[in-house]
Amino acid sequence: MKIKVSSAALFSRLTSINRVLNSKNSFPILDCYLFETQGQQMSITASDSETTLVTTVELIECDSDARFCIKAKTIQDSLKEISEQPIVLDVNLDTLEITGEYQNGKFNIIGERADEYPAPHAMDGDTKSYTLSQGHVLSGINNTLFATADDEIRPVMTGVYFDFTPDCLVFVGTDGRKLVRKKDFTVKSEQQVGFILPKKPANILKSLLQKGDANLELTFNDKMACLQAPEFKLTCRLIDGRYPNYNSVIPQNNPYTATIDRAALVSTLKRVLVFSSQSSAQVKLAFKKEQLIVSGRDIDYSTSAEERLMCEYDAPAMSIGFKGTLLLDILNNLEGAEVSFQLADPGRAGIILPAQQKEEEEVLMLLMPMMLND
Repeated sequence: MKIKVSSAALFSRLTSINRVLNSKNSFPILDCYLFETQGQQMSITASDSETTLVTTVELIECDSDARFCIKAKTIQDSLKEISEQPIVLDVNLDTLEITGEYQNGKFNIIGERADEYPAPHAMDGDTKSYTLSQGHVLSGINNTLFATADDEIRPVMTGVYFDFTPDCLVFVGTDGRKLVRKKDFTVKSEQQVGFILPKKPANILKSLLQKGDANLELTFNDKMACLQAPEFKLTCRLIDGRYPNYNSVIPQNNPYTATIDRAALVSTLKRVLVFSSQSSAQVKLAFKKEQLIVSGRDIDYSTSAEERLMCEYDAPAMSIGFKGTLLLDILNNLEGAEVSFQLADPGRAGIILPAQQKEEEEVLMLLMPMMLND
């Protein structure tokens, strides 16, 4: 059989699904892409057995429908340096010898049989379906993914929680020290249901989803989720377990509010952290009337730094300690020119919000304090 396709379009699709593949696989066939032709379209599948991603590419010509596999690294390296032009893949379905012919050359590779490629997990049982905005899901993942845990001690905290409620869709990420809750009021659910999306498919979605209002069809049950857009279809196994009650750890009465220029605070923290303890990365925020003093010190090396910032604050003076690197993470993942700190006392978590929330959404970030030594 012969397939004629744009080299650039094919390489682009391969690049978009490459992140699914593991560097080491228990089954050798998972080192391959699965190619399936049907009419003038070719679907390409990458899988690690837990996550499967399918994309399609329009063909210029194709003389029959077929299925075959090619080692991912081999086909990508073959196409990497070929400029945009039509390329013809001549596939011998008996011997699986594949010849690629282009304007000024050709290459020969050996494929693999598609029979061994694992079928995607079936989505059976009690399923729920929602139509979501790609842009809103992208924003929700971007806001929360950085806050998820990296260790496997509590697996449920290594993913992004999608919580569908009668009022909104809530995206949540936490590692026990910081927490992000983002509400999307454009999505409502008749009943409260949710799932925990693992970190790997969440990162893959970050590279696939488009900003804007293009639709994304989501279907899930208690074990699997399927997210489908015109350009791709991603199926993944979900994290099993009960997500912690995130609302219970958010303080409900933080009476003191300070509003600060976000970019100025980020720059100040970067400078002060140079002189803070490398092990604790602690910074001290001292809030006074219309003023914030950011300081850090390293007793072992007798270094310290202190900077003053203007801020809107009209409440009793208060000092609170935070891990500076985590505070930087939070500020870098918030949007807007100004941020607001909502505080109660040095021993309770600080709430950090954009000073101006976007329409139809609400972002809240929480950071646990560190005990100050002075």
